[in-house]
Amino acid sequence: MSDETKVTQEYGGEQIQVLEGLEAVRKRPGMYIGSTSSSGLHHLVYEIVDNSIDEALAGYCKHITVTINPGNSITVTDDGRGIPVDIQPQTGKPALEVVFTVLHAGGKFGGGGYKVSGGLHGVGASVVNALSQWLKVRVHKNGKIHEMKFARGSIVQEMTVVGDTDKTGTEVTFQPDPEMFDDVIYSYETLHERMREEAFLNAGLSITISDTRQEEPVTETMCYEGGIREFVSWTNRHKTAVHQDIIYMSGAKDDASAEIAIQYNDGYNESIQSFANDVRTPEGGMHETGFKTALTRVLNAYGTKNGIIKGDDKVSGEDCREGITAIISVKLTDAQFEGQTKAKLGNAYIRTLVDQLVNEQLATYFEEHPATAKVILEKAMMANRAREAARKARESVRRKTGLESGQMPDKLQDCNERDPELCEIYIVEGDSAAGSAIQGRDSRFQAILAMWGKMLNVEKARADKIYGNDKLYPLIVALGGGIGEDFDIEKLRYHKVIIMSDADVDGAHIRTLLLTFFFRYMRPMIENGYVYSAVPPLYKLTKGKTVRVAYSDEERDRISAELRGESNAKVEINRFKGLGEMNKDELWETTMDPEKRTLRRITLEDARLADEIFTILMGEQVEPRKEWIEKNAKYAINIDI
Repeated sequence: MSDETKVTQEYGGEQIQVLEGLEAVRKRPGMYIGSTSSSGLHHLVYEIVDNSIDEALAGYCKHITVTINPGNSITVTDDGRGIPVDIQPQTGKPALEVVFTVLHAGGKFGGGGYKVSGGLHGVGASVVNALSQWLKVRVHKNGKIHEMKFARGSIVQEMTVVGDTDKTGTEVTFQPDPEMFDDVIYSYETLHERMREEAFLNAGLSITISDTRQEEPVTETMCYEGGIREFVSWTNRHKTAVHQDIIYMSGAKDDASAEIAIQYNDGYNESIQSFANDVRTPEGGMHETGFKTALTRVLNAYGTKNGIIKGDDKVSGEDCREGITAIISVKLTDAQFEGQTKAKLGNAYIRTLVDQLVNEQLATYFEEHPATAKVILEKAMMANRAREAARKARESVRRKTGLESGQMPDKLQDCNERDPELCEIYIVEGDSAAGSAIQGRDSRFQAILAMWGKMLNVEKARADKIYGNDKLYPLIVALGGGIGEDFDIEKLRYHKVIIMSDADVDGAHIRTLLLTFFFRYMRPMIENGYVYSAVPPLYKLTKGKTVRVAYSDEERDRISAELRGESNAKVEINRFKGLGEMNKDELWETTMDPEKRTLRRITLEDARLADEIFTILMGEQVEPRKEWIEKNAKYAINIDI
C-alpha cells in the first residue's frame, strides 16, 4: 500500500485479537466455507493464501507458492513477516497457537496488523485447521524456525523452535479431512485460475503454483507488472478488441482505493468482474453501481458535447456496456459484504469514490483520445438502435404468438401447481427423453419442456434475433420472465429450472449453450439460485433382484465390490447410453424423484466459465478453439460445466 502510516511495522502478538472459540466449525462446516463440496474444499486453500495476500497488501510479501502434494495435501508458503510467535496478551498463549485454534482470531479485526484484508470474514487459519485431518505450520521469524502441528484442530505438537533461519515468512501444510468433505481431490485447473486472478489483482506479486502428484510435476509462476490491465487483456484474449489501448483509472480517498481497467470488444455482451480486497464479488455491489452510473453519464456528456448524440437521443446504461470488458478492484479497511460468501459489497462510500474516479478520469481520457471515444460511443449508439429493433421484434412476436394471452408453447407439458416456489421445469434434450420424463414425472409440480436440435449461437446474436428464434422462443415463453433488460424475476413461473441432458459431449454442449444463454439474458435466475443441472447416473448394477445405480466410475467399482461381497457373486454392469434409453420408471427413480435424485445448483462462476468456453468454441477466432479441442479431446467424454 502507498500509505503505510496506519499499518503497524512490527507485526506482533498484541495485533492479534480474539473474538470467540472454535467448537462449531466441524459441526457446521458449510457456515464457514460455503459448502463441503469441491468449492468448499478449494476454499481452504484460498483462506490460507488470503493470509499471505494480506501480507502482500501490507507491503511485506513478494512471493507466494502453492503446491498440491501427492495425497492431495496442500503447502502454501510466503516471504512475509511471518505469523507472530510471541505471547498474545488476552490468552497468555503464543499468537501462532491462537491464530490456528481460535475462531475469529487474526490481525484483521482492528489490531493494527493490516490496513485492508480479504479472507472469509477473517476466519481463515483456524477454520482450515478445524477441517484438516492434520496441519503443520512453520514460521521463519526472528532468526528462528517455529513449528506447530495439529490434528482436526487439536494441538499435537506445541510451538517448538526447530532450527535457525535468515529469512522471514510462513509455511502451512494441511491435509483436508475426508470426514468433512464429499471429495478431497484438488483440481489444479481450479487453483491455477484462482492464483492467476490473485496475481492480476496484485501487480508485481509473484505466485507459483505446482502440482507434484504425477511423475512430471507441473509448475507455473505468474507475475503481472501491468496488474488489472493485463487481466483485461487476458479476459479479451479470444475476442476482437475495437480499440487497442486499455483504459486505466485509479484513485484513493482516506483508507479506500480503487482501480479500474476497461476495453471494448466487437461482441454484444458485457463482462464486468469486480473485486473488493481481492475477493471476487459476483453479485457486484456499490463499486459496480458507481462504475455503471458514471460510465453512462460520461459517454452521454461526451456525445452531446461533441455533437455525436443529437437532441434527446441518450444512450442507456445497457447500451454503454455492450461489448465491454471491465475489471473493478477496490481496497478498503472496513469492507461490508452482504451474505455469508461475500457475493456483494455494501459500503456506500465506495460507490461515491468509484463514481468520481470514472467521472473525472474517463472524461479526461476521452478528451485526449477522441478516436477511441468515438468508436466506443458509436458502438453504444448502435446498441441503442438494436435495442429498439428488439423491442419491435418482441411486440411483433407477441402479436403473432399470443404471448400476452398466456398461450404456452406446444413443446411444454406444464404442471398443475401455480405457485412458482413449488414448481420446477425440466429442460430435456430430445423427444424420446422428454417422452419418458413426461410419463415418469409428478405432474403436480414438475413441468417438461423438450428442446430439439442445436440452439442459436448467442455469441453473435442480439436480442432482436433471439426473440425470433424457434429453439429459444418456446423457452422464453415457458419461463415467463422475459429476457435482457426486460427480465423480471417476479414473473418467473418456476423456481427450479433444471437442465437435463446426457452425460456426454452433446449433453455438455447443450448445457453450455443453455447456461450461456441464462448467464447473458436471464442472469437473475442464476443469482437467485433457481438454475440446476440434473445428474443422471452412468451405470446400472444388477445382482439378482437388487438394482443399484452409480454416478461415476469410482462409485461403480465401490458398489460392484459391495454387491459381490465375499462370495464374489456375479454382478451385471450396464452403462446407460443416455436419457432417451431409460424407461419412465428408471428416469423417475434416478433423476427426477426429489427423494433420491442429485441436482447440482448452478452458480454464477459455473455460468461464467461456461460463457468463456462457449466464446472459445463458438467465436470467430480459430486458434483458441483449435488449442482448446487439442487440450481437452482426451477428456471429451467427461466434459461438464
